[in-house]
Amino acid sequence: MVSAHVTETPGPQAVLSGGVPALAAGASGEAQVRPATVADVPAIHQLIEANLAAGHLLPRTADDLTRHATRFTVVTIDGRVVGCAELAPLSRAVAEVRSLVVDESCRGRGIGSELVEELSVRARRDGFSTLCAFTHHPSHFVRLGFSIVPHHWLPEKISTDCYGCPKFRVCNQFAMVFSLNGDSVRTEPAGQRPYQALPPAAELAVVRRSSEVRAQ
Repeated sequence: MVSAHVTETPGPQAVLSGGVPALAAGASGEAQVRPATVADVPAIHQLIEANLAAGHLLPRTADDLTRHATRFTVVTIDGRVVGCAELAPLSRAVAEVRSLVVDESCRGRGIGSELVEELSVRARRDGFSTLCAFTHHPSHFVRLGFSIVPHHWLPEKISTDCYGCPKFRVCNQFAMVFSLNGDSVRTEPAGQRPYQALPPAAELAVVRRSSEVRAQ
């Protein structure tokens, strides 16, 4: 699975429901948040590659990033990309935070929180009702107002990505969701919108794995 990972601690006001404080200025310039373009792909690719060793991100090819460049938001300081995140649609109602990473030299400034906040604004504008993320470090997203939920509450993610992922049955990531309209965070089939149903055996495996991870 393509995961979201924040390697910094947001400030106490960095919550999606109340907004994120302004980014701290860099040593020689001000941090700026903007939509990514194809021209940013080499920098985004380098940023992701530089953080693969930690084991919290899956690699992305340059071709994949080029196809999805306009889904990304980047943070720059003095023209250099120091943070990125992708808003990936999973259905007409659910979007995912993917490839969220901040350059090691710029962590601790709220850049990760600002990226998630910007993606939430874009998701609301585009008509999504739920923002989700899969992460090894749920505390960062909890501080931003997300809730931990069972994996099977996000059937869109499972059917879109998890079936083909080499870590499908050994995934130790936490599923996180944030309601963009204030409604219940539960997104499993409830008659409100279309879903792709999971085969019973696959759903049972996901439920069991979610329980095991939370029990660890």
